[in-house]
Amino acid sequence: MVYNSLFVAHGAPTLALSSAPANSFLKTLGRALPRPRAAVVISPHWEADCFAVRAPARFRTWHDFRGFPPALYQLRYEPPGDAALADRVAQLIRDAGLPSAADDGEALDHGAWVPLSLMYPDETLPVVQVSLMRGAGAAEHLALGKALRALAEDDLLVIGSGSLVHNLRELHAEDSPPAAWAEEFDDWLAEHLQAGDHGAIVDYRRQAPHAARAHPEDDHLMPLFVAMGLGSHAELLHRSFTYGTISMACYGFA
Repeated sequence: MVYNSLFVAHGAPTLALSSAPANSFLKTLGRALPRPRAAVVISPHWEADCFAVRAPARFRTWHDFRGFPPALYQLRYEPPGDAALADRVAQLIRDAGLPSAADDGEALDHGAWVPLSLMYPDETLPVVQVSLMRGAGAAEHLALGKALRALAEDDLLVIGSGSLVHNLRELHAEDSPPAAWAEEFDDWLAEHLQAGDHGAIVDYRRQAPHAARAHPEDDHLMPLFVAMGLGSHAELLHRSFTYGTISMACYGFA
């Protein structure tokens, strides 16, 4: 199957080193999919006042976390950027009436480099990163995805990285079964994603069970809306949980 976009879960940064099912899945996914010419990545860990676009000559690994095992800080993932593609992405965003600007930063946060390092470990796939827009909601991020639809025609892959359930305030042991409320929210999203009911998902705060508990803040769900914008058909590719309240579900959109 060829997908216009993916939504992948990056979990805790330790996913890069763990034996969790999602680690194995992302490694397999990268080998199973046709290799794109480049990837455009959206992570919850970079926000700006507009949809900023970043593509340095080579990215620098940003260990944007504290308190993890030393081995994690030794990991490096530093793929090349693609300046021409970044210019095109920014223009597509502006053409859709959305604000965008070039960003000259080099940092690649763990929401981007953890899944990329598992899927494309050779560090040769060119990457462009697009920020979330601070203060924007589901509708604006869905519009961003729609603005990027033309990329799918050029052998480019858009990847939204986040988590469909993300409550760090109620973490359990890493291998705990999912909390009932977390599984119910994940089930609700699965049902509506596979039905193509984007309207209900955009209105998830009002319609979904346990929405506030599943997302005390909604940054980790915003990349889903970007991925949704590139395709009306959603396919569940993987489902698991870590720490009882972090969904590792991944979807492909076509």
